[in-house]
Amino acid sequence: MQINSNFVKLRANYLFKEISYRISAYKESHPHAKLLRMGVGDVTRPLPQAVIRAMHDAVEDLGHEATFRGYGPEEGYDWLRQRIIDNDYVPRGISLDISEVFIGEGAGSDLGNLSELFDTNNSVAILDPTYPAYVDANVMAGRSGDMENGKWSYITYLPCHAENGFIPDLPPHAVDIIYLCFPNNPTGSVLTRAELKKWVDFALLHNSIIIYDSAYEAYITDPDIPHSIYEIDGAKHVAIEVRSYSKSAGFTAVRCGYTVVPQETGLREMWLRRQCTKYNGTSYVAQRAAEATYTPDGKAGVQANLAYYRQTAMLVHDGLKNAGFEVFGAVNSPYIWCRTPYGMDSWSFFQLLLDRCQIICTPGSGFGQSGEGYVRFSAFSARNDCEEAIGRICSLL
Repeated sequence: MQINSNFVKLRANYLFKEISYRISAYKESHPHAKLLRMGVGDVTRPLPQAVIRAMHDAVEDLGHEATFRGYGPEEGYDWLRQRIIDNDYVPRGISLDISEVFIGEGAGSDLGNLSELFDTNNSVAILDPTYPAYVDANVMAGRSGDMENGKWSYITYLPCHAENGFIPDLPPHAVDIIYLCFPNNPTGSVLTRAELKKWVDFALLHNSIIIYDSAYEAYITDPDIPHSIYEIDGAKHVAIEVRSYSKSAGFTAVRCGYTVVPQETGLREMWLRRQCTKYNGTSYVAQRAAEATYTPDGKAGVQANLAYYRQTAMLVHDGLKNAGFEVFGAVNSPYIWCRTPYGMDSWSFFQLLLDRCQIICTPGSGFGQSGEGYVRFSAFSARNDCEEAIGRICSLL
């Protein structure tokens, strides 16, 4: 028996596992400390009542012979897929066929699984800093090469830093697969239509495919910022878009999202085949819950929670800024990207906040080398915890 040697290349500790380890060690030695969690992007607001009612109704359906359902379609129920098209795309002038929308258990899974569609010889470009799963999925698939000076030799890194407004330059050479995430995790940066068009034009020129992570599009309030890559002419030929209900509707425990694979990419049939082979479909209850987010009551509940998180993001942003920190993000994003003080490295500042303030953030270096010297704060924490955290940080300084 031989194992997949690519897994051996992965770091022993995934970023968020390392954070959990350090938190556990601190709690063991400080069992009575009140920790304020402002790091991991897990939501805290209750689900909208329309969603709860839909889930109850769906469970009731499963309790009666006349309405019972077993396995659903691997690509999702048509009633949810049509709701997605009618609400998320048609109002933005985007036409999609129902066969191009695939319901899944969340953005994280599909972002990793999409890697299976591409040969190991394809070249990959990834933003730096970035969501670590993009890199790890390609390491597992054998596209990474070797680790050299903290970077994988076969991956093209696209630095995002304060000097370029955390907006990366186009790759210096042709690449096959490009991962983009906007609004960005972790920096909170966004792309204008003109900026996004440059990426679509690059992909059209070089026959590249863009995997576009749009998990945070619901936080966009600026009318000049596109919510979907398909708002750009030609994008259907070169882009797969991945979305989630986790950060918009609070489905981190429910697990539901969707991926759009346009026919023009030439990948729709492959993705359908992959799903039919490896996936038995998202649960009926979760899909009914997602459907409810498009009802009038559901939309109102979702928007109320989004408004809460947006206000919390600005509270954290302004509180840190007033305390003397250099901060970015928060506008059009639930994340605040903060430069560490006094030239401290990311993990040192993380540990300082944990030890002295009992505050948990996310070290920027865990998102890539260009994230060194920063930490990420999340707006998904309870409002009073965020207010208390800012007070603790000000007291520390």
